[in-house]
Amino acid sequence: MTQSTIANYAPFIGVRYSFSRKRNRFTSVIATVSMLGMVLGVASLIVVLAIMNGFAGELRGRILSLVPHGFIESQQGGISQWPELMAQVSTFPGVLAVSPYITEKAILGNGQTRRGGVLTAIDPTSESGVSELPSAIIAGDVESLQGDGFNVVLGATLADILRVVPGDYVEVTVPRLTVTPLGLFPRSKRLRVTGLFQIGAQPDAYQAYISLSTGQKLLGSKGEVDGLQVKTSDLFEAPQIMQSLAAELPASYLVKDWSQTQGSLFRAVKLEKVMVSLLLLSVVAVAAFNIVSTLVMSVAEKRRDIAVLRTMGARASGVMAIFVAHGLVLAAVGISVGALLGVLLATNIAAITAAVENVLGMKLFDPTVYFISELPADLQGFDVALVVTASFVLSLLATLYPAWRAASIAPAEVLRYE
Repeated sequence: MTQSTIANYAPFIGVRYSFSRKRNRFTSVIATVSMLGMVLGVASLIVVLAIMNGFAGELRGRILSLVPHGFIESQQGGISQWPELMAQVSTFPGVLAVSPYITEKAILGNGQTRRGGVLTAIDPTSESGVSELPSAIIAGDVESLQGDGFNVVLGATLADILRVVPGDYVEVTVPRLTVTPLGLFPRSKRLRVTGLFQIGAQPDAYQAYISLSTGQKLLGSKGEVDGLQVKTSDLFEAPQIMQSLAAELPASYLVKDWSQTQGSLFRAVKLEKVMVSLLLLSVVAVAAFNIVSTLVMSVAEKRRDIAVLRTMGARASGVMAIFVAHGLVLAAVGISVGALLGVLLATNIAAITAAVENVLGMKLFDPTVYFISELPADLQGFDVALVVTASFVLSLLATLYPAWRAASIAPAEVLRYE
C-alpha cells in the first residue's frame, strides 16, 4: 500500500474510529460527554447572542423613539433665527422633519418628594414628526402643551416617584436666578400635569416636557431655542446625513447625530455582548479540550493499529491526519447538534418563555420591575457562523496534541511485545 493511498484513507479511518463499536466503554462515555458539552456550549452561546441582539435592538428602538436622529445647536448659545434655519434644514436631502427644542436640568417636586430630571420644551405640532412621543402617551395628551398654559407631560415612572397623576401640580425649579428685593432665588414654577408617557426605558424616570412658549418664559430664552431636532429617512444613515448637513451650514452651528449623544450606552451594550460571548466560549473551549482526553485514550487503544499502519508505509503526517479526523468528527457532531438546537431555541424563545410562565403561574419579567416583559431575540446568521467557526477552530487545536502523540509512536517497540 502506497503512502498516497494511506493518506487518502486517513479521514475514512478517523471516521471509523469515531463510531467504532469495539471501543472501550469508558472511552465511549468520555467521547459522549465531550459531544454533549459541545452541544450545550454552542447552543447556549447562540441563544445568548440572539437575546443580546434582541435586547440591543429593543433598547435602541425605545430610546430612539424619543431621542431624535440628529441635533443642530449653536456654539455661541441660543438660536434666535431658528424658523429660517428650520426651513433651510427641512429641504436638505434625507431630512424628514425638524422641530425646535429647549432643554435644561431641573428639580421636580411634590410636597416633600424631590427628583432630578430633564425639562425639555417642545413644539407639540412639529414634535410628532421627529419623535414618537404622541404615540407613547398613556394618560392625557401631548396637545395639552399647546398655547401658553403652564402644563407639563411627565414620564410614567417619574410621575410614580412624585406620586402625581394628571390634574395634580408639580413644582419645577431650574438653574436660573430670579432677582427679588430679598435677594437672588432659584426660579421655580408650579406646573399642572396634563399627561404621562411610557416607552419602557430610562427616559420614563427623568424626562418632562413643556411647551416651547412655557420653556422660553421659565428659562428666560427670549424667543431663542437651544437647537433643532432632526429626523432622517434612515436611522443608520443619520451619521452620514448629519455630516453632510454640517458641511452646508455655517461653522457656528454644531451638528450631532444619535450615535454621538447615545453612543456610550450602545457601546456598553456591545461590550457586554462581547464579554458574555467570551465567557460562554470558555464552555465551548472546555468541551473542545475534553476531546483531548478522548483522543489520548483512543491513541492508547489503537497503538497496534498505528504500528501496523506505520510498517505498511504510513508516514507520521498520515497518522496525525487519522486522529485529527477522529477528533473533528466528534466535534462536528456536537457543533452541528448544538447549532441546530440553539437556532430552534432562539427562534422560539418567546413561546418557550410563555410556556414556562404558564407552568409556573407567574410572570418571569414583571413589567412593573423590568423595562421588558418578554425576552427579545434577534438571531443573526453571522453570529451563528461565528460560533460554529470558533468552536471548530478550538476543536482542531484540541486534536493536535493527541494526534502528534499518535504519530510519535515507534512501531518496532509496539510490535515487539505483541
